[in-house]
Amino acid sequence: MREYRDERAGIYLRLMTDKDTDSIVAWRNSDAVRRNFIYQELFTRESHEHWIRTKVETGEAVQMIICDTKTDTPLGSVYIRDIDRKHNKAEYGIFIGEASARGRGVGTAAAGLMLRYCFEEEKLHRVYLRALSGNLAAIRSYEKAGFVREGYLKDDVCLNGQYCDIVWMAALNPQD
Repeated sequence: MREYRDERAGIYLRLMTDKDTDSIVAWRNSDAVRRNFIYQELFTRESHEHWIRTKVETGEAVQMIICDTKTDTPLGSVYIRDIDRKHNKAEYGIFIGEASARGRGVGTAAAGLMLRYCFEEEKLHRVYLRALSGNLAAIRSYEKAGFVREGYLKDDVCLNGQYCDIVWMAALNPQD
């Protein structure tokens, strides 16, 4: 894998390993992260290990850790899932696990780096995402990274007994 770094944002991406499991489980279970996900069930070590075996190791997903360039401290994770080789597309996801890394452009930079990876290494044509419509900071971040809004799905998911709208966004490979 090529190196994916953003010196201005002070981050780089590296492939996730089994050693990241405890951090990922803790981050995904934090209220700050979980409330912004469509899938809000609690993670366990076993469920994450199942994800690795059935998705990452099979090539259906690629997950990376966002790290601080100065300290190598893990800050969060980016991933693509449901990689579709026939149509050259995948769904993007991100979470910033460390509170100190939120609100300072880490997510935007990580999204940009992951898009580069998707287009340069995975040779994908399209990377899409779904965001809860109320997550305005994330939507702005995605737009800064190169995603564009393609659709608005009214009452698409039911979370905690409330129907929520979804914003559908995508980025296309500029080389295609």
